Amino acid sequence: MRMKKIGEFFHFNEEAYDFLKDYLFHQVDSIKNIFILVDDITYTHCLPILFHNIDFLKKSNIIKIKSGEKEKNIYTCIQICKNLEKFKATRKSLIINLGGGVITDIGGFVASIFKRGLRFINIPTTLLGMVDAAIGYKTGINLDSIKNEIGSFYIPEFLIIDTHFLKTLPDSEIFSGMAEMFKHGLISDKNFWRQMTQIQINKENFIINKNEWTDFIHQSILIKQKIVDQDPKEKGLRKILNFGHTIGHALESYFMDKNKIKHGIAVIMGIIYESWISYKINGLSLSDYKEIKSTLYPLCPIIKNKISDLIINQLLLIMEHDKKNEKNKIQFSLLKEIGKCSYNCQIPYSLIKESFLMF
Repeated sequence: MRMKKIGEFFHFNEEAYDFLKDYLFHQVDSIKNIFILVDDITYTHCLPILFHNIDFLKKSNIIKIKSGEKEKNIYTCIQICKNLEKFKATRKSLIINLGGGVITDIGGFVASIFKRGLRFINIPTTLLGMVDAAIGYKTGINLDSIKNEIGSFYIPEFLIIDTHFLKTLPDSEIFSGMAEMFKHGLISDKNFWRQMTQIQINKENFIINKNEWTDFIHQSILIKQKIVDQDPKEKGLRKILNFGHTIGHALESYFMDKNKIKHGIAVIMGIIYESWISYKINGLSLSDYKEIKSTLYPLCPIIKNKISDLIINQLLLIMEHDKKNEKNKIQFSLLKEIGKCSYNCQIPYSLIKESFLMF
């Protein structure tokens, strides 16, 4: 896997568009045609911003899909591939993925398989995409309700971060992205966790200004990218990025066709449950656990409703499909303390069940 220097991989705001223009200008002989992948939402709200910054991209081929997690499937991939074929994409084509995690995941996956590999660029338009989904060389789609069961490791040319897109997001999408930022601090950087806890996270006054967002996003990306660079194919250390996700993904999958839970809310719930498990068996102190719970619990009104035994059993069945599992054992990444995380922790079913009953 060809690696990139961390400082060359992502670019912010106005300078990012200058970099993209320069890249396209110097690659004009090697790029046959450009495709921009969008969904219904980013086609309306974000594509005009991209065109405003780079006018000649209006000549690109636009591929639009429906928005939402349900579109992250093999059938949508086939639809995209047929569009690429229709407009005569070759191995010299370039795909620009303009959207949230669904777009960057599915667009990257299609780029990795169409004609055995096209170049692609990610321009995430959600906070979650900026700090997590578009970073780390993972692409993927869901298999029925199992999250990211099909995918590949495939490196984009680079990442464009434009914090102006945050203005197009509802509060729920901001919270969703903040969940991953909290996680990055919890697993690897106590100081960053403490900075994040100072953000006023309430409905009236939690949107911080653009310069602050740029700084927080930059720090969060650095944390994840440094972990990924040490373990790009998730053989060891990179597994700590799954903290909060074993239970979080199960919750998200279970409720995908019911009362849908946003990814970020599911992850925050997973962080709280898995922090309790960390306290019980992995050395996390009671004071650290209480700090995590008191910070994140107010963001999760869903967690205040008891989860039934029937749902718990369904969640355990979903967890059995988790990619980290080995020898039919559910494996977790768990905190040792705020800022330090273990991986490959095998947890008995009884303790997982007990974590759900604590609230």
